[in-house]
Amino acid sequence: MRPLRITRHSIACAAGIGREALAVAVESGVGGLRANDFGAAPLPTWIGRVDGVEQVSLPESLAPWDCRNNRLAWLALCADDFLAHALAARDRYGADRVALVLGTSTSSIGATEEAYAQLTEQREFPAHLRQPVLHSPHSLPDFVRTALGLTGIATTVATACSSSAKAFAQAERYVRLGLADAAIVGGVDSLCGSVLYGFNSLELLSREPCRPFDATRAGISLGEAGGFALLERDGATGPWLLGHGESSDAHHMSSPHPEGRGAEAAMRGALRSAGVEADLVDYVNLHGTASQKNDEVEAGAVARLFPASTHASSTKGWTGHALGAAGIVESAMCLLALERGYMPGTLNLREPDPVCGPQIRIDAQRCEVRYALNNSFGFGGSNCSLLFGQQRHG
Repeated sequence: MRPLRITRHSIACAAGIGREALAVAVESGVGGLRANDFGAAPLPTWIGRVDGVEQVSLPESLAPWDCRNNRLAWLALCADDFLAHALAARDRYGADRVALVLGTSTSSIGATEEAYAQLTEQREFPAHLRQPVLHSPHSLPDFVRTALGLTGIATTVATACSSSAKAFAQAERYVRLGLADAAIVGGVDSLCGSVLYGFNSLELLSREPCRPFDATRAGISLGEAGGFALLERDGATGPWLLGHGESSDAHHMSSPHPEGRGAEAAMRGALRSAGVEADLVDYVNLHGTASQKNDEVEAGAVARLFPASTHASSTKGWTGHALGAAGIVESAMCLLALERGYMPGTLNLREPDPVCGPQIRIDAQRCEVRYALNNSFGFGGSNCSLLFGQQRHG
């Protein structure tokens, strides 16, 4: 693959809005999870809810897309001065030469839920929710493309929890094949009833803040988030996307392969495409959802591939599991590690599960970080690993 420079990135998640707020939360060990207060009858669980989404006001020109998911997207677009940098890239390369690749698992389904809950006596959607652009799996990139005035490639990636990681890989291919000169990637997923009740029906929700890789972990904490990254071939500053690996083991609709074959294949693919050996990777941001099987399987795959000196952790104790936005959230964690020389520990982990290898750390470490790997593994065995580095390799 051709390395791409990440010249700007933004984040809005439960642990903070903007990179600096996220970095402060991570380095101070203050998580963003709270007792569930979402919906009319909140389930007894913990969530990573983003503050301020309800108060976001979209520009009048974007009013047809108004819903929670797109307001969260706007919050992330405006964070870290990303909007200005994205518009500058559009003007620099041309509106048709900047690809837009965004991941989401539910898009604006929350608005559709709301519309059905407020049907009129004529069994129609209420007037303010009769916008066709809302009730589409492509609502998110359609909204962002309009907001940025882009006219080129605009793609929705919906591969469950690997969606916004796979967006990086797809964008790299577009640029490498000459279909675009730069790319804006990212993802947004917001809390909604379908997600909360769906995961509850699978008996995966924890009644306390999630504890990834803990011997007594009891399930996941769902979250919401949005984030974006600008990828350029010849940007002046910023870390690099060096490699990506994807796999689809298709073992089960909602359970990972018991031997972690897909997870391991994705990690090996990312290293191979970058030409980087496993022992050079300083930090691995694990998918680490705190579900029983995910953590066990991922820990085994990491132990087979990386030496004991590798620092690996899950950061979902800060943000919750943001589903289709998990890839961009945890890529932001890796980029912050590269930029600040700080590798997070695993928040809420107290008693490591014996299946965990020495790579999985409770405590943070401050040191130079040259390479950082992000794992995003989705339902159906849809896996993606991304390798980031301070310097272009090769």
